[in-house]
Amino acid sequence: MPKGYIIGHITVKHPEAYREYVERDTPILKRLGGTFIVRGGQSQVVEGTAHDRHVVIEFPSYAAALAAYNDPEYQEVAQIRHNTADSVILVVEGAE
Repeated sequence: MPKGYIIGHITVKHPEAYREYVERDTPILKRLGGTFIVRGGQSQVVEGTAHDRHVVIEFPSYAAALAAYNDPEYQEVAQIRHNTADSVILVVEGAE
């Protein structure tokens, strides 16, 4: 079964307030089976335009990734991100 991923492309508007999102989302997503593969770090746009920050979280399956994103506890914390950053979040199925 292919793994599932939550992929986020984010431009932080309020770094101090955004830090609370990072502190609170990490234990929730790890508890729900997520492993952070990419979280910030260096990046270079080689084609097109992109947000400033990129995050990839791996889950055992697409269903697990989708369930984690929709988890009520995570969605409560996601409101912090909504208020402190511009973001595009995708849930995708990995290649088999």
